[in-house]
Parts: sequence; structure tokens; C-alpha cells
Amino acid sequence: MDQFVVSARKYRPDTFESVVGQEAITTTLKNAIRSGHIAQSFLFCGPRGVGKTTCARILAKTINCMNPTPDMEACGVCESCRGFQENASQNIYELDAASNRSVEAMRSLIEQVRIPPQVGRYKVYIIDEVHMLTTEAFNAFLKTLEEPPAYAKFILATTERHKILPTILSRCQISDFKRIGTEDIVKHLQKIATAEGFTAEEEALRIIAQKADGGLRDALSMFDQLVSFSNGQVTYSQVISLLNILDYDYYFRFTDLFLKGDHTQLLLLFNQVLDQGFDAQHFVNGLNQHFRNLLLAQDGQTRPLLEMSPTLQERYGGQSAQCPPQTLLDGMTLCTRCDLDYRASNNKRLLVEMLLLQICALFGQSVFPSVVSNPTEVEGKPSKETTAEAPSAPQTALPAAPSTGTAARTTAPVPPSAPPDTPTAPRTADGQAPAASPASPPMPQATTAGVRRAPLSIKHIQKNLAAMQQASAPAVTSANAARPLDFSSLPTVWNAYADSFQSKSPGKYDILKHAHIKGEGHTVELTVGNAVQADMLEEDKVEICAALRQALHADALSLNIRIDEQIKQDVKVYTAQEKYKSMLEQNAALHDFKELLQLDIEL
Repeated sequence: MDQFVVSARKYRPDTFESVVGQEAITTTLKNAIRSGHIAQSFLFCGPRGVGKTTCARILAKTINCMNPTPDMEACGVCESCRGFQENASQNIYELDAASNRSVEAMRSLIEQVRIPPQVGRYKVYIIDEVHMLTTEAFNAFLKTLEEPPAYAKFILATTERHKILPTILSRCQISDFKRIGTEDIVKHLQKIATAEGFTAEEEALRIIAQKADGGLRDALSMFDQLVSFSNGQVTYSQVISLLNILDYDYYFRFTDLFLKGDHTQLLLLFNQVLDQGFDAQHFVNGLNQHFRNLLLAQDGQTRPLLEMSPTLQERYGGQSAQCPPQTLLDGMTLCTRCDLDYRASNNKRLLVEMLLLQICALFGQSVFPSVVSNPTEVEGKPSKETTAEAPSAPQTALPAAPSTGTAARTTAPVPPSAPPDTPTAPRTADGQAPAASPASPPMPQATTAGVRRAPLSIKHIQKNLAAMQQASAPAVTSANAARPLDFSSLPTVWNAYADSFQSKSPGKYDILKHAHIKGEGHTVELTVGNAVQADMLEEDKVEICAALRQALHADALSLNIRIDEQIKQDVKVYTAQEKYKSMLEQNAALHDFKELLQLDIEL
């Protein structure tokens, strides 16, 4: 039985032409060899598995080749090339900086540099993972790197360029290796499968390439594993099973359920995903990627960005035609937020299930209107869609409680109240409005059909609660509403209310005490000096209004908070000595305590 060699080693490129996905760098290196403009030191940067060390070895082999080809490739038959292929070359040294990172290792390298090459023209030193060298080792290596002998060439390779000293970077010719594209990896895997006599579905190889995330070595390792698992016949179903990848079909099914509004099947399908052992966060990221693909598939110019087969691109194009772009974008926002909150959540499954119901509401098919709500509806402002359908629909007033009989509120709909400048409609002797005339047009009703609902935020919940508290205030009769309020006792009431916060909340007491208050009609106007104070009072606006209503016996009172930056607040700033003196007046034993512990007053 022959010894098995992994594909990453067996099919490792040995010429510039066979390097995968780095054409710009290989062309530059070949042109430099052709013109004889070979730098004294190179720095190859990039993620893992993209060919940094491979290109370093090919460069070292080629510049020492005695008979290079017209295309500037190593001949492979000369003495230098044979020595390199047999790992017996005396001119090419590979050093692992992870295990040789000290000053002593650099001193040994410097001693070797002094000896000229025995065969070939150059002595090449390949230092892998060079960012692992210590600062002292870098400094010891610096002088040799700056002024090496003419026959010495250095090739440094790293995955973390930012850890290398700027003095080293300035002395190197830097080449940034990019991640290898999905199509390049697929073609390379197909070539290996053909050479080995394996059969592999193109979609299966594409999944491997996407999972490798631009690293060819990772793709080859997964390919070897799948070949062993499938006995030489790699299929799409085997790939998603072995690599624990959710099939595209699942996300298409989820999107179909979003469009139908079938929340029951949504939760059951998500439970099926969990039963198969998939991580919920992995599912959320996949759903986010699916929405992104649907968004790209809606435009023929962006559809090539989908790194998948043409058949799958057509499937995405068919489903994307049913999804509004803004809905997909909002869905991606929700998925991203869920991904960020996932680690901190104590109930991760519930978090994802709420995400699914919210996305279902985004598509306008939710049967749970309380799960999400349109912010404009909560704030009492009609949305754009509602305004377009009923531009003249007035806002409805709160229903007045009945003056006699039971105190329970009625749930019957109340017609919109007339504007203040509109004459009041005549009423009969018993106080009831007369029947509508047949010629009177019906009051337009704003509809919310087809309005896309956005996620409910904490701010909207607070405003809802404030509206509920205002609605729960005592009912205002028409007589009270018409009679102007007496604000003669307002300063006394306000000072007493502010004094109640002197001990429990000094900051709030200071704001209330220095606010300007004025009453006119049925409105109390509270003026503060800046937006920060106004925001603090807005949070307690309902509480303040309720206290003023009770103290002034004015059920029809309303509160308005205004900002006037011209207000000069006479707030005295106390020194440390004054604060200490005030504390002594309240507790004389504080002086003995201070002297006993030898404390000082902080200035």
C-alpha cells in the first residue's frame, strides 16, 4: 500500500504558472526576474492558505535556476533545481520564526549570510511567520536586512502585517496576497478530481470553495475528507451533511413561509433545523446571507456577485421578484441585530423565534399585530402610505366618560372631534347629536392595509404607556373644558412639588426649582434652559401633569415643555469648604471624625 500524501502537498504548485488566483503577483515576480530587478528583500502578506510560502519557494528556485525558460520558469533539471526538489539545496534556507524568534537565532542567520553560495547565484532565506520574532530579534536582523551582500535575498511571509516593525516594512518590497476566488478554487478542485479519477458535482465543489473562505489549503483538506467519506464520488448532499451546512432549500422554504404569513410552519421548520443539530446563530447568519442574495438577484448587474451556479442564480431571481427591496433590507437589519444580541441572550431559541415572527410581520402577513408596530402609528402620526390613501383624515380625540350611570368606559368607536375653529354641531335637548343627513358624506377613514410594520422599540413602548396613562386621567366635561383655569396658586403648588425632590433627587430638584412656569388657558408651559433638562422632564411629563391636575383640581390641564437657551439660571456653585461647613451644621461629630482619621477636604 502506497503512502498517502495529502492533496495540499501532492498538488502544491512548483511553477508560477500553476499558482492559483495570484496572477498579479506572479506576473510581477517573473518580470522582475526577466529584467534582473530583483529586490533584496520581499514581504509576502495575506491570509492563510493563499500561496505565500509557495510563491516564496518558487521565487527562490527560479532565481537560482541555471537554465530558466523563456517564460521565466525554473527548468527543473539543472543541479540547483534538482537539489531544491530533493530538499538538499545548500542555497535555500527556510526558517520558522515561530520556533526561532530569539536574538540568538538571528545571530546564527547573520553568520550564515556571510558565506557565499556554492552552487547558483543567490542564497535565499525564507522566514515564515516573521511577525512572531521578538522586537530584539527584529532589531538584530535590521542591519543585515538593510545592507545584505549582493548574493543574499530575504523573503519574509506573514499573516499579520501590522505586527511587523515599520523599519522592517520600509526595507521590503511588499506583495499583498488576496483571498482566492470561489471559481478559481472550483476549477482547481475539478482538475485534481480528474487527475485522481474521482467524480464530483460542481455544486458540491462550490460549497467546499465557499466554506474554505478563500483559502486553497482549507479547500483541499475538506476535499480529501469528502473523498474518503464518499469513496471517490463527491455529491452535494454528502457535502452539506459532512460539513454541517444548511441547504439552500431551507432558506427558500423559510422565505416562502414569510410571504405566506404561515407563522406556525415557520416555528416548526425552525424546530426541524435545531433537531438536525444546527446552531441557531449559524442559521441566523445563513438567513441574513439569503436575504442579501435575494437583494442582489433583483438586479441583473449585481446578479454576477452571487458566487453560485447559473441554475441557483435563476432560482434566486424567481423568489426575489416577490420580495420588496426595503423588506429584504429591514430583514437583514433584524438578522444582524439578532446576531449581535445572541451571545448575551439567556433564551437564545426564543430570541430567534421572535426574529422569525418579526420578519414575517415585515412581509405584511403577520397575524400578530402586537409583535411589531409601525412607529408612526404609535406616535400618532399617519404613515406615508396612510397619508396617501386618506390625506384629510383628522386625528381622533379620546372618548369622554359618561356623566351619569356606570363609570365604565365605552368601547364603541368615537367620531373624530371637530377642529377648534370649526363651529360646534347643533345638539338636541337631551344632549345627543342629531342624525346625519343623507346628503352628508361619510367621514374618511384611514386604512393601514398594506402598511409595512417596523420593529417595536423601547421608545415607542414608553410613548404607548404615556398615552395609556393620559387616557386613564379623569374625564373632562364640556363645561370644565370651556371654563379657563385659575393659576393664581400655581407658583405655590410648583414650589411644593419641586421641594418634594430635594432629598431623594437633588438633580431633578435643581431643574424643577429653576424652571420657569406659566399658566394660560388650559395649558401650563414649563421653560428650561437646554435640551438635556427638557429630555429629563419629558420622561416624567405624565407624572408632572398628573400632580398639577390633582393640586389645581384641573382635569383639563395639559403640560408643554419648552427650551429657551437665553434663560440664565442662578445656580450657586458651592466650594468644598462651604459643603463641609454645611455638613457640620447637620452633624457636629463630623469634625472629630475628620481629626481622628486625619482627613483633608478635597478641593
